[in-house]
Amino acid sequence: MWAGFSAVAFFKERLTSGRVSPREVAQGLLGTLSFAVGRIGFSGFVTATTSAYRGLAESVLEEIGQEIFEKQMAAQIYPESRALVKAHQEQGHTIGIVSSATRYQVDPLARELGLDIVACTELEVKDGVFTGHVIHPTCFGKGKAVAVERIAQECDLDLDESYFYTDSRDDLPALESVGRPRPLNPDARLAQIGKDNGWPVRRFGSRGRPDAEAILRTGLSLGSLVPAAMAGISVGLLTGSQREGVNLVGSLWGDVATALSGVDVRVQGEEHLWSQRPAVFIFNHQSALDMPLMLKLVRKNVTGIGKKELRWNPIFGPLFRAAGVVFVDRADSKKAIAALQPAVDALRRGRSLVIAPEGTRTPTPRLGRFKKGAFHMAMQAGVPIVPVIFRNALDALPKNALVVRPATVEAVVLPPVDTSAWTKESLDAEIEAIRKQYLDVLEG
Repeated sequence: MWAGFSAVAFFKERLTSGRVSPREVAQGLLGTLSFAVGRIGFSGFVTATTSAYRGLAESVLEEIGQEIFEKQMAAQIYPESRALVKAHQEQGHTIGIVSSATRYQVDPLARELGLDIVACTELEVKDGVFTGHVIHPTCFGKGKAVAVERIAQECDLDLDESYFYTDSRDDLPALESVGRPRPLNPDARLAQIGKDNGWPVRRFGSRGRPDAEAILRTGLSLGSLVPAAMAGISVGLLTGSQREGVNLVGSLWGDVATALSGVDVRVQGEEHLWSQRPAVFIFNHQSALDMPLMLKLVRKNVTGIGKKELRWNPIFGPLFRAAGVVFVDRADSKKAIAALQPAVDALRRGRSLVIAPEGTRTPTPRLGRFKKGAFHMAMQAGVPIVPVIFRNALDALPKNALVVRPATVEAVVLPPVDTSAWTKESLDAEIEAIRKQYLDVLEG
């Protein structure tokens, strides 16, 4: 489902945040080592690594689990896994997660994918507090097969027609309990077992450690900003027009950066990018790749809004300042609102604006809450809103990732939304109507 191990991320987060004691570290390491060399079974391993939770409120671990998911694990979900889940959902299949991890690691993933069925290793809780005990049987090895059979009984499923996906040979009992076993990114032993049994084996490579080609492509993509800037400076000097130079930098870098990184951009509704200008172009913000994507789409006579720290960025700062980007202090909402006036003035002078109404990148494809700034500016300047919806920019470069993965990114451009009749009283309803358009496209 995702690259890496949730248990490792869970322990690492608690360790670096100071939420774990030296005693818990020692117990966890000893338990892990004992399990690895076969001195204790999985139940003993879980007991050793979770006994320090005794007396801890369950709500604390729930919060930590969600925090870790959003900071680390959400970006590691394979896009292919999302597509696989969606394909099964479209077939009307009952889908669940059966995991040896605890629900504090698994529940955030289940919520993200819209899955209600979860079977996992359970920790004993009384009156909202951990007792330090593990509920048996744990969801590992034969215990996982038991969980699969229980789900089948509760949901009235035919196991002979059911699928089970896993990457570990430890799940062999569960694989053998269904009619359609599917090793997925299997370890060496499971890959051989799958081959011997004629089971279809699938491998996903869009997450985890990037290969040399992806790293090289990313470096070339970032480096292409330099020749694009040089070309823009040359054009600006020759024509005497700073705006022409800035236009060339943006459009050229957008084209070259996406091509070099292996990102294929497919646009639906491209005519809406040009039908009414100036306009406020809004987009759902999933990736650091969104900037070159929007430059590739909008191409010219455009500016943006950036956090004040970007003003002094040695690479992007000078370019942003030349493009007339408005820098705001996100920590001070009153100053931020006042700072937006130059953007409104730019709109009135014929320059378009690109802005993400969510304000910050989201770690998952889920759409965040829309802030009002973009819509206020469009209303004040009397220009339309043009919604741009990226379906899967996250596939190429999720939040906190450093290397771009080759991917096909779909951009849906909706017709311009007239703001001339908007009022302060109707603004919330207008924003919600536009946000619903995003949800309809993203869920479609």
